[in-house]
Amino acid sequence: MSPFSSLHSPVEIIQIVLDILFLAFLLYKVYGLLVKTNGMQIIKAGVIIAVAYVLALVLNLKTLQWLLNISGPSLVIGFCIVFQPELRKIFLKLGQGSWFAIGNRPRHTSIESVLLAAEQLSACKRGMLVVFINHTELKGIIETGTRLDAKITSNLLVTIFRYDTPLHDGAVIVQGGKIVAAGCFLPLSEQYDIKKTFGTRHRAALGVSEQTDAVVLVVSEETGAISLAYDSKLHYNLTLEQLSKTLETELELSPADITEEDDADAVQGKL
Repeated sequence: MSPFSSLHSPVEIIQIVLDILFLAFLLYKVYGLLVKTNGMQIIKAGVIIAVAYVLALVLNLKTLQWLLNISGPSLVIGFCIVFQPELRKIFLKLGQGSWFAIGNRPRHTSIESVLLAAEQLSACKRGMLVVFINHTELKGIIETGTRLDAKITSNLLVTIFRYDTPLHDGAVIVQGGKIVAAGCFLPLSEQYDIKKTFGTRHRAALGVSEQTDAVVLVVSEETGAISLAYDSKLHYNLTLEQLSKTLETELELSPADITEEDDADAVQGKL
């Protein structure tokens, strides 16, 4: 018998390697999805039940085995009911179809204008809510507001949010270098441990980040703090430098992609 007879053929080796790589990629994506949707609670609950069942088998605990076998279907149903919010978020994320998306991310070329407006509104403690679209389309949310399709300038954003216009209570949706819509309504967060001091704007910013991959900038009307919500988490009271770097990272921008607004608008906005 040849010593090489037990080796796999080149085709089989390629299949095994591809199988391992695909499985590793799938596990990595699932783990990231669970982290972003707070789905680790589901994993912990499943592990506890699995450990209890293994112990019952190893230690031959007849009563516990009988109880787990009888209550198995009820546990599954109860599991789905208790973790319904987390399961809903997971399926929403899966439905976005952004795992293999290439080249369809809108370019946000005017974040400097947004940050300039946020700085001005923060100084006078006026609330602001801006949603940067990523891969996930927000047609349903856009339809709740007023279509603008206007070029982003700090003056326009300040006009919308600083004064009591009909659009100042809602969110501005930004895609590319344009304000797509204003006065839009966002879903509120379902997280139970969110700080009670956070108002509706922060809950709305966190809510849309739980259901989509959007990045949301929010200015607090009470404190003037500027925050970002993304990946189901709220990062509170960031500096302008932190805001700029985070937006560049989350929106996958390079310095060459970012353009400042016209000098006239910038100067007027700073006055």
